[in-house]
Amino acid sequence: MPNRPLILDRVLTHGEQHANHIYLTQPVGGGQVVDYTWAQVLDQSRRMGAHLQSRGFEPGARIAMLSKNCAHFIMAELAIWMAGYTTVAIFPTETADTVRFVLDHSGASLLFVGKLDTWPQQRPGVPAGLPCIALPLAPKTDFETWDAIVARTPPLAGRPTRAGDDLAMLLYTSGSTGTPKGVMTSFDALTQAAEGIVADIRSRVGQNTENRMISYLPLAHSFERSWVEAGTLMDGRTRLYFAETLDTFIQDLQRARPTLFISVPRLWLKFQQGVFAKMPPAKLDRLLGIPLLGKLVAAKIRKGLGLDQVIAAASGSAPIPPDLIRWYRRIGLALYEGYGMTEDSSYSHASTEQHHAPGYVGVPMAGVQVRISPEGEILIKSPGRLAGYYRQPELTAESFTADGFFRTGDLGERRADGLLKITGRAKELFKTAKGKYVAPAPLENSLNAHPMVEMSLVSGVGQPAAYAYVLLAEQLRPRLAEPAVRAEVQAAMEDLLAAINREQPDYSQLCMIVVAREPWSIENGLLTPTMKIRRNRIEAAVAPELDRWYAAGSRVLWQ
Repeated sequence: MPNRPLILDRVLTHGEQHANHIYLTQPVGGGQVVDYTWAQVLDQSRRMGAHLQSRGFEPGARIAMLSKNCAHFIMAELAIWMAGYTTVAIFPTETADTVRFVLDHSGASLLFVGKLDTWPQQRPGVPAGLPCIALPLAPKTDFETWDAIVARTPPLAGRPTRAGDDLAMLLYTSGSTGTPKGVMTSFDALTQAAEGIVADIRSRVGQNTENRMISYLPLAHSFERSWVEAGTLMDGRTRLYFAETLDTFIQDLQRARPTLFISVPRLWLKFQQGVFAKMPPAKLDRLLGIPLLGKLVAAKIRKGLGLDQVIAAASGSAPIPPDLIRWYRRIGLALYEGYGMTEDSSYSHASTEQHHAPGYVGVPMAGVQVRISPEGEILIKSPGRLAGYYRQPELTAESFTADGFFRTGDLGERRADGLLKITGRAKELFKTAKGKYVAPAPLENSLNAHPMVEMSLVSGVGQPAAYAYVLLAEQLRPRLAEPAVRAEVQAAMEDLLAAINREQPDYSQLCMIVVAREPWSIENGLLTPTMKIRRNRIEAAVAPELDRWYAAGSRVLWQ
């Protein structure tokens, strides 16, 4: 037995102490759901764990999962852990090429195939001869099914344990700037991060409450894996719901009525834009300003979003515009920003009731040390730190300082009270022809705060000045053929450009805003699976048009 209980030990204890408590609620179509108690979750996981062991894989073998979020994703993870192996989760939206890269690079011995939307396109990425098992919600395949295996296999007996330095998972980064890297996370690191996450959440919602969460951000990503899966596995008193489809998401939220809710900036923005589509922002602003009526309107908005029971809400994975945080707080949702990365199990900084400010990502969480290098880089020492990059010892060595701080690659500054502000990415800085570095992140945050803008990219390497490339809000795009709407957007973008430039020194002023013609999406490769922009791909896509844009000399261009 390890000296301290690890996350798997805690899970087994929940199975004993909360055997009949519902842990997972899975929609299965037509408004129907299947509930799984802790006893049922562990029974199925033990049976699959016994099956995996029977296949004779070497200790620590990598077992891969390609699936959208579902109850059996978590059961499969527990089975892999109990069998003595390491999990490799692949983003369910990845192309066949990336699926093959991750399977090959990790040396996966088996693949679980689960709930997927594009399996026929991904299937060619699975090497011939790799054993595969189909989870219950998988597309039709010839693979042996989870249900058939657990029905015939006796469960693992006893209390399976793992060592703290065993690898729990390989987390492949989403590759926003290049080839995904395999981040090795040990059971000890995952356990410490999950303990800290539970302590943070419990400090906000109370020590004895029974909470509800909904899992819909990719479980292959560290943010969801740590804060939702590992947090609920560690806590044992939170019921976890899953979303069925994008089209049913609001109904899924209404079913779950979460008390805890985390999301990414793009989705927080989409929720807001959905509200604005029903009521113009100016009218809503007036109503919210009326004392009694404003409270009623705010409550109705929260209920319509399915967030009326939320006690604690958080945004992470990318910067969120400060004005968006203010708007949610105005409608009565205490939205806080946090900061973390795959390399620290998403356990780094969080805003609190005592320490928060729009534009800041919070203060260090328990056990986290932080400092700013002379070059302005944020250096972190977290209990959830990675064990290294898989099969990349040179990269591992160069990613740490001599005294063990991780080089995040993010630039930042700290206030006297410990609040941290992210000012950009070191690798995203670029020089224009004026010879000075421009940090795109602050400019993009200012652009994204405008209600007409959904996302933006600022670039201009070697050009006379920086430019902004913006994707308009979803509800605006279908109406751009209307002359009045187009004229309104044109005027708004000109005003936005002028307002931003008034706050910038000469060398980082924007010479133009270019309005994107086509949406940026995960499907067309311009967004990562967690909906961050793939900067290199967008820049490459517009490179042939740059000369024309700069020659036009216009303040606002339509691609």
